Amino acid sequence: MRVVILGSMNAWHVETLKRAFEDRGAVVGVVRTRDMKVKIKENEVVCSGDTDLGDADMVVVRSLPGGSLEQVIYRVDMLHVLEEIKGIRVINSPKALERTVNKMYTTALFSKAGLLVPETHIAERYDDAMKAFEVLGGDVVVKPLFGSEGRGMTRVTDSETAHRVFMALNQCRYVYYLQKFIPHSGMDIRTFVIKGHVVAAMERHASDWRCNVALGAQVKPLIPDQNIIDLSVKAANAVGAIYAGVDILPAKDGQLYLLEVNGIPGWRGLQQTTCLNIASIIVDFLLGDM
Repeated sequence: MRVVILGSMNAWHVETLKRAFEDRGAVVGVVRTRDMKVKIKENEVVCSGDTDLGDADMVVVRSLPGGSLEQVIYRVDMLHVLEEIKGIRVINSPKALERTVNKMYTTALFSKAGLLVPETHIAERYDDAMKAFEVLGGDVVVKPLFGSEGRGMTRVTDSETAHRVFMALNQCRYVYYLQKFIPHSGMDIRTFVIKGHVVAAMERHASDWRCNVALGAQVKPLIPDQNIIDLSVKAANAVGAIYAGVDILPAKDGQLYLLEVNGIPGWRGLQQTTCLNIASIIVDFLLGDM
């Protein structure tokens, strides 16, 4: 079994996955996503990095960095080439990654699947964004269309602030992604789903409205009830993810809102709340399908 992990050699998640694969007898190589290259000649397609990708049995994507539009499309299409032309299993699949990196795409898929999401408006024009702000009750969360870990999110609660924020976004040619603010108690839930099973879950408690570990939220273990389990599995299935981190917001009115599914999920914070070795569980599930 030969496995290639796309990511940085010294990254915590890459190293823990690498050890788990090697403990099970796999030969593991690590390639930075931006180092991938392809050579096409006659009827031959060769994909490589610091190591040959073409003879891998599995490629696990742990990094899909930003860049120019051309660079991002190239990197995702390279994953399509590995999967569709070279016949290599890519985890998560490029289709699932395309669905989860774009919040608009993800949210639309949740809605289609009948899952409860905050009312969301997406537009390119400043005037449309200001109108959406009013329609959503003048209390919204503005998020980058691409991004994770709570970075770039802003809560806007008055028209003057909305004007300044939206004008700044307009000057940088960003897309406006606005969600109605859902009152909550300063806690949300992260579940970790692998092949239709919730293998771990935690509560994230914050001093403000953003409950992200990367922004300082405190974690505690959670034994999820069946409602949370069902919602998590349906969310991962909606985007076609083999493994995923699912963010759920318990509102003050008791409803569970689905916020996001991460197709390249981190579990460092979650690992602090469980005695289970999450990397080993991921690897066992993946190798069980080979």
